[in-house]
Amino acid sequence: MVTLLRHTAVARHWQGCCYGASDVGLSAAGLAAARALAEALPVAGVTRLQASPLRRARLLGGLLSRRLGLPLEIVPALRERDFGAWEGRSWDAIHAETGDSMMGMIEAPDSFRPGGGETTAELAQRVLAWFETLPTDGGVVAVTHGGPVAALRGRLAGLPVPEWLGLIPAHGEAVRLPGWTGC
Repeated sequence: MVTLLRHTAVARHWQGCCYGASDVGLSAAGLAAARALAEALPVAGVTRLQASPLRRARLLGGLLSRRLGLPLEIVPALRERDFGAWEGRSWDAIHAETGDSMMGMIEAPDSFRPGGGETTAELAQRVLAWFETLPTDGGVVAVTHGGPVAALRGRLAGLPVPEWLGLIPAHGEAVRLPGWTGC
């Protein structure tokens, strides 16, 4: 079984901002939630533990690693979308400058590069390529971000990109892919 686990809440001053591939930290509440989640997450059968290289995911991965006694594998494919020049800016400022152009992530997933960054199709292909390399034996927990989780779930379900928005998990939410049987 594969469990995709979204990191917990980021530092307060990043809320309302575009931080995708930026390496931002957790809030005090996010840190407390990560500690609680690392203790409470059902882990029966987990044989591999992986995380995005971004510290908001690595922190939770490290806590799980200590609990399970498993090494934490850092997997670049699990990082969040690269938003290019939009990184670190407020969503309101981006909208004021570009209007509804950010809808290109949904309406033109193969060509629109938010802030010059990564297309939606590139994000989905990156995380799908990672998924297809997973072994069929044992359970995997992957600590990642909302974008990769939604893109993978949407792609696996064959859903159109506009429906992927509803697949973004809450901070700290675990999404299990029980029907997965390997490559």
